[in-house]
Amino acid sequence: MKPAWDVIVVGARVAGSATAMLLARSGLRVLCVDRTRKGSDTLSTHALMRGGVLQLQKWGVLDRIVAAGTPPLRRTVFHYDDEQVAVSIKPASGVDALYAPRRTVLDALLVGEAARAGATVEFGATVVGVCRRPDGRVSGVQLHDRRTGRVHAEQATLVIGADGRDSLIAREVAAANTFVGQHRGSYLYGYWPGQPSNDYEWFYRPGLAAGVIPTNDIAHCVFVAGAPDRLQAELSRHSPAQAWDRLAAESGLGDRAPSADRLGPIRVVRSLPAGYLRIANGPGWALVGDAGHWMDPISTHGMTSALRDSELLADSILTDSLTASPKTSSYQHIRDRISLPMLRTSDEIASFRWDLTRIRVLLRRMSSAMTDEVEALALLGPAA
Repeated sequence: MKPAWDVIVVGARVAGSATAMLLARSGLRVLCVDRTRKGSDTLSTHALMRGGVLQLQKWGVLDRIVAAGTPPLRRTVFHYDDEQVAVSIKPASGVDALYAPRRTVLDALLVGEAARAGATVEFGATVVGVCRRPDGRVSGVQLHDRRTGRVHAEQATLVIGADGRDSLIAREVAAANTFVGQHRGSYLYGYWPGQPSNDYEWFYRPGLAAGVIPTNDIAHCVFVAGAPDRLQAELSRHSPAQAWDRLAAESGLGDRAPSADRLGPIRVVRSLPAGYLRIANGPGWALVGDAGHWMDPISTHGMTSALRDSELLADSILTDSLTASPKTSSYQHIRDRISLPMLRTSDEIASFRWDLTRIRVLLRRMSSAMTDEVEALALLGPAA
């Protein structure tokens, strides 16, 4: 019997909704499910690098990101202690500015595009397990519907886990790690009223980093990052707001984002995993986004990686066929070739053991890897 769906995508955030959109645009029968409610916010740096903006433009989505009031960012400013280096965003590969949309904007837009392309998108539906054929191949998912309380099976030729770092799909298929980093950062972040410039700004001082990221609603996402023990020492003695003011001053932000002026609370992020790569696909299943690949937020590359891998996975599915062997699939090979240099570099940055000479070397390496990423994406076919 033919399955009800060609593809079931578990997770409707950036990676899941983008993958569902691309596959639905190609004529596949796609079900995309998410356990959260539609339009909910989530932890994010918001920052898109050139590869991410390139994807949104290629898919015909960027104009709507701009129309939502997302400011164009045409310069990146690096602060190394008291030295400042400004780098203009030069037009290339069809991209003349970078953007940092709120997730309530980007996620909702991609979900809408997936539905418009013909995908069925259901929120409030929790996957509790996978279905398997007698030969062990994944053949669908078990869904718990909050509204009815019932569990029922949905069958598909391919199940895609786009369900984040704690991916149930990854656990169900025992997707092994092929790379695990050694370091992780901790973060304080929040939102402040619009600042004087619309630049990405990154601050580096020994043991600390910070960033200012202009986003929607004339607001800036501002963060301070350090090793977990460094931030925990401050939080054990001070409130989050007091710790913010102390660390912001030390990181080079100075008084640009005093805690008293923030829009909402100071958020504390710790206990994040070190960076990893997992096996990307197997019989009847694949992983995309954080389910298969995670970099420490210090990279500010998570959303770009998710959009990139959505394109790589969709291209592989449509080229290699839904039932291709993992050994013949191009997805993991290309994903890992692009990701590993970034993972290794961001892992060292997340150690916060660098000095100001070393951090420049690491940032140049990251920039080179991102150039390779854009070149790899440019080789893919036209948008679906």
